[in-house]
Amino acid sequence: MRQSISTITTLLLAMLLIQGCSKTYLNRPPLSAPTAGTFYQTDAEILAGTGPLYNAAWFNYAGTGEQEIGDVMGGQELTDDYQFRAAWANFTVNENTPALPGAYTAFWSVISNANVVAYNIQNASAGASASAKSFGLAECRFMRASAYYFLALDWGAVPIIYDNISQIGDTTIQRNNLTDVWKFIIMDLTYAAKIMPSTPPQPARITKWSAEGMLAKAYLARSGLTGSGGQRSQSDLDSAKYYALDVAANSGLSLDPSYYDLFTSKSFSGQTIPQECLFALLWVPNGGYFTQNTAQSNRAYSPLITQTGDGWGAAFGASASLLSYYMDPANKADSIRRRTTFFMPGDYYPDISQSTGGWHVDTASFNNAGITAPGATPKNHGSYDHAFIKKYVIGSPADNGGLGGTQNENCNTHMLRLSDVYLTLADAILGNNASTSDATALKYFNMVRTRAGVATKNSITYADLVQERKIEFAFEGHTFYDWKIWYYFNPTAALNYFSTQNRGNYNITYNAGHPFVTYFGSDNFTPGVVNYTITANTADIPFPEAERIVSPDLSKPPVAFDFSKIKY
Repeated sequence: MRQSISTITTLLLAMLLIQGCSKTYLNRPPLSAPTAGTFYQTDAEILAGTGPLYNAAWFNYAGTGEQEIGDVMGGQELTDDYQFRAAWANFTVNENTPALPGAYTAFWSVISNANVVAYNIQNASAGASASAKSFGLAECRFMRASAYYFLALDWGAVPIIYDNISQIGDTTIQRNNLTDVWKFIIMDLTYAAKIMPSTPPQPARITKWSAEGMLAKAYLARSGLTGSGGQRSQSDLDSAKYYALDVAANSGLSLDPSYYDLFTSKSFSGQTIPQECLFALLWVPNGGYFTQNTAQSNRAYSPLITQTGDGWGAAFGASASLLSYYMDPANKADSIRRRTTFFMPGDYYPDISQSTGGWHVDTASFNNAGITAPGATPKNHGSYDHAFIKKYVIGSPADNGGLGGTQNENCNTHMLRLSDVYLTLADAILGNNASTSDATALKYFNMVRTRAGVATKNSITYADLVQERKIEFAFEGHTFYDWKIWYYFNPTAALNYFSTQNRGNYNITYNAGHPFVTYFGSDNFTPGVVNYTITANTADIPFPEAERIVSPDLSKPPVAFDFSKIKY
């Protein structure tokens, strides 16, 4: 798989490097890129043509957007204010926030390239088999829908771009109604689910089960938007349950027995991905820029971990909100997910720094951590007061089969896991009820908890689902999106949840084998908590200023979309 992805990138990387003064979402590959007349003539070329949709197209999202939107804004991750990234934590993101354009254009990169590849497949001359063409088109529809899933939850009403070729000269394109955007997402995923085989033609490609898993999530999200009076749409809940249950009961897939291994190179060795992973970004260790995984370089808190000169993540760590869950004695049993998610003083990881006997988290550094009083000279204590990020931090190339390098770790990125489908199923069954003891809901909800080594439940509420997702998917870029789905049908409760969440700083000290946490107020000195208010006006992310300049129609009210234009 990795060799083929590398070949794909050599052929098609130009597709992902488009920058221009026209509307971002209408950018398309240059005429020199492979087209229907010169490529897409064989089954292998079609697989090659869709390959970059699994990595390079998503590069800017995976680099910063996933972390800053999904986890910092989602209240999972602590950060400093370098390049104004604290704005994601305190809900003050504006149209000039530095990381905003990269996140926004990343999704349009996926959509634009999916549209062009689909066009070329449809217009290729005879040569490739009908099944290969169908699979390639379904991949394009799936990827386009997945990108729109994030766009809709981040920015709300956005333009529906279905054909770069016909829409390139349309100067009247406006944002479309949010309900139409979700209808478009569901149409694309429904198409993919009907076409996709149960097993992929090449390892690690998406399948019918991938499409059905995303369909379940899309219907669950839309249920809050199309419901009324604080109640979710029952028909959408039923559809979410139908697709999630089909994946859970009939796919033959199961949860990986090791939660820890899911986020290491061990789970992504050779041409395999864990069967729990329904959709992954497939990076190329030792590959070129745009195809490598930069997650560890941004997350590892010390270059001694990576041994490749990067490891710039000392400013990041578990948020006070996430840390407080694990510091509660009632959650002590949730140790598997904790040590997978973030480092704590005294932890030992034998799979990192193997040549020196493993990685011991330095308790002395935590003992020496200091909080500087306002107005005082800062002490040279670094940032060792954080519970640093562990998930996707896997060590040096020597720890990972000799693969990897600077800003290039030997690990793929989960986009959709089976545990997500299980919790989506439980949520759909809960529906508009205050709680449920439904046997199916409990079965799959508790399978997630059992794998984590924590006690099962006899009844679940929406609060239980919110908490379970928070812990299961920490540092996977989920949490803001899960919150937004809640906001759709119960904005008052969702806004209150974020607005009362502790997003302040803290200090960890270590004594006699025990970590102690002191939470600090806004001055980073006086003990206390820090809350930031999110409102209906800040629940949607603003469009980047550069996009408004080149696409002024983004400021106009959204309009209905004419679905008769769509041809499948």
